[in-house]
Amino acid sequence: MIPELEHVFKKYETFVKQLDGVFESVHQQYSDCVRCKLECADCCHALFDLSLVEALYINSKFFETVAGEKQPEILESANKSDRQIYQLKRKAVKAVAAGEKSEEQVLLEMAAERIRCPLLNDENQCDLYASRPATCRLYGIPTAIAGHGHTCGLSAFKTGESYPTVNLDAVHAKLHELSCEIVEVLRSTHVKMGDVLMPLSMALLTVFDEAYLGMDADKKKPEANQE
Repeated sequence: MIPELEHVFKKYETFVKQLDGVFESVHQQYSDCVRCKLECADCCHALFDLSLVEALYINSKFFETVAGEKQPEILESANKSDRQIYQLKRKAVKAVAAGEKSEEQVLLEMAAERIRCPLLNDENQCDLYASRPATCRLYGIPTAIAGHGHTCGLSAFKTGESYPTVNLDAVHAKLHELSCEIVEVLRSTHVKMGDVLMPLSMALLTVFDEAYLGMDADKKKPEANQE
């Protein structure tokens, strides 16, 4: 791991622990509605993007944690998933550009797509569960984004009734804040890199080296003593 990232990663870990607390609170209050259980993999087929901080964190934890033959198997699965996602996004962009569909319609259709997460193993369990993204940690309880509510299709939350709801816009804003902090601590030349979003599959496949991260080697060198 790049040493400069450690401080931001700790902030990220603190944040997702807070999200875990929110999930557990709702779970305790509405245990009859939250249907999450071992080997339930409904959320592991959802299509969503990761912010820069989550992409870097997942990539780091994957190569730290997963070893042996399992690593190339997962990367091959990630490659397959990434190709599927690319084709879906390409088709969606063309539909909007041609005026065939609105952006809102495309987003709703994309949200309904089902692509297997490369980290989902044959036992229907996550190979990187302890380091899973924020979206995965909140799936199963009511959430809202851009004013639109969402609940897991397997849950028992009822339409029209009021429940504690997580504002995903606020969650994403915090993740963006941490992503922009990464740009600052790395002194990256890619000043807009904090806006990067990518699927988990791409996060596993990407080589986040100094060139990708825009780390100027000259900036990292200590200044020579002046005589």
